Amino acid sequence: MKPSEIKSLIDFISKSGLNEVKIETEEFKISVVREPEQPTRVVETVAAAAAAPAAAPAPVVSQVPASTPAPAAAPAAETNANLVTIKAPMIGTFYKSANPESPAFANVGDKISAGQTVCIIEAMKLFNEIESEVSGTIVEILVDDATPVEFDTPLFLVDPTK
Repeated sequence: MKPSEIKSLIDFISKSGLNEVKIETEEFKISVVREPEQPTRVVETVAAAAAAPAAAPAPVVSQVPASTPAPAAAPAAETNANLVTIKAPMIGTFYKSANPESPAFANVGDKISAGQTVCIIEAMKLFNEIESEVSGTIVEILVDDATPVEFDTPLFLVDPTK
């Protein structure tokens, strides 16, 4: 199924009010589910006969001496204990601003409120404004501009106490 066909299917479902559609052919199986008050999600499974899965790369194992102290890790964990992470709700490309000439939606040190747009994630030529679910101060931006992100990728660290 082509990306344009998937987009058309998602648009049709969002306009029709349907909550779930499943399509299955010899080549693929696709299920589109819309949950109330949440964005549409698409799950596509390709049949095993269509393409063989690639072998997973071997994990890289590094050896670290057991006597190596890690005193810096404990203070960092304590500092981040009260921080809230804003994560990517979808796969796409992360952008700090609407276009290169516009200022960033949010910078380190900015105070944000719940519902405020903090970035844009572009997926399939659709630009989705990502809103904060928490009020506070942005402590760190974890992703570079124009970087691909996966679902649940941490984007921002927010201190809700400030």
